Amino acid sequence: MGHKYHGNDSLAELIGDDFNLLQVMSRFGIALGFGDKSVDEVCRENNVDTDTFLAVCNFVSQGLKPSFDEYMSLHVESLLAYLRKSHTFYLDFLLPGIRHMFVEAVDCSTRNEIGFLILKFFDDYVAEIKCHQDYESDHFFTYVENLLKGVRPADVCLQHFEDDHVHLDHDKLIAQKMADLKNIIIRYSPSSANKDLLNDALMHLCRFEKDMDVHTRLEDTIFIPVVSMLESQVEVNDGESEALANETNEKDPLSQREKEIITCVVKGQTNKEIADTLCIAMHTVLTHRRNIAKKLDIHTPAGLVIYAIVHGIVKVEDIKDLQYN
Repeated sequence: MGHKYHGNDSLAELIGDDFNLLQVMSRFGIALGFGDKSVDEVCRENNVDTDTFLAVCNFVSQGLKPSFDEYMSLHVESLLAYLRKSHTFYLDFLLPGIRHMFVEAVDCSTRNEIGFLILKFFDDYVAEIKCHQDYESDHFFTYVENLLKGVRPADVCLQHFEDDHVHLDHDKLIAQKMADLKNIIIRYSPSSANKDLLNDALMHLCRFEKDMDVHTRLEDTIFIPVVSMLESQVEVNDGESEALANETNEKDPLSQREKEIITCVVKGQTNKEIADTLCIAMHTVLTHRRNIAKKLDIHTPAGLVIYAIVHGIVKVEDIKDLQYN
């Protein structure tokens, strides 16, 4: 199946055909007011890679995946910037705006139990979204930025992030909290609510849910395959680089994620609490803990405390009040 949109098409006609592409355009940093210029002309003027822009437009609007040859031409930098701007738009603009609409539409104080619950469920929902996106920004996106610099840690690979993306318990929590929120609004909204504003807020929320679904599928379908190709290129190191990596690994056998796990363990957190803190799945925590025990031959929290202090992973004052059996 051929793609619907091409570089010589008028960008104004693309937007007129599907107004969802306004969001795509904005997240690539393209402003309105481009007249009748083609997609290719507007992209060149805004330093945006045309192939990448069109790949995202065709996926968002039509669900069309790039061909193998097209994957090869996509720019990781452009996709990364697009995804980062999406996160910023969600957390700094769209979701706060929807929250304001709910506050205006319904009395959300403790005097109104239903209104209070609507706001509470909304805030819980946003917290799960933020936790998931903070994990991506702080870990996955940083890993990709390092790949672009030619840096590939020996103990990290794309598969780790793919596994977390597929198995993150937060994905289920996000979906469940959205379902609960919509159910409360639809079934139990108080008669005193501003009906028009409440309906509008719910419509915006549903559009956001759909946008988030497209965003997640775009990561899985386009971004991760392109990063995988980049990773395969960076993995090829010369002998000197490999020797340095091996020397570093011998001196410090733990990955950064394993050090984070140890920090949580010695602070007394349960596996569930560690998963919530680091925004990873429970099975991922258990896998890391097995690997840590195997690498260090340490099998108790008390033993990890000593190791963590000796190797500077935690400070004594951070854990002095905790007790271990």
